[in-house]
Amino acid sequence: MFVIGTILCGFSIPSILSAISDSRPPRAAAIALLVGGVLLVVAIGQKPGGFAIGDIPNIFLRVIGRYLH
Repeated sequence: MFVIGTILCGFSIPSILSAISDSRPPRAAAIALLVGGVLLVVAIGQKPGGFAIGDIPNIFLRVIGRYLH
């Protein structure tokens, strides 16, 4: 959940900026940001101590490694 939420939030930011610069409402980007944020909050809430900034690369590598093997 943490990895998917981070990716959704990261991809929604340029989409929001693009929509605003084109004078369009950023509906889809806002929904993606909301879903990504909820996934991040749930993932952080499930781990008692939370996540340290240094743990984030290891989390991504573990998830990617799980699907490549």
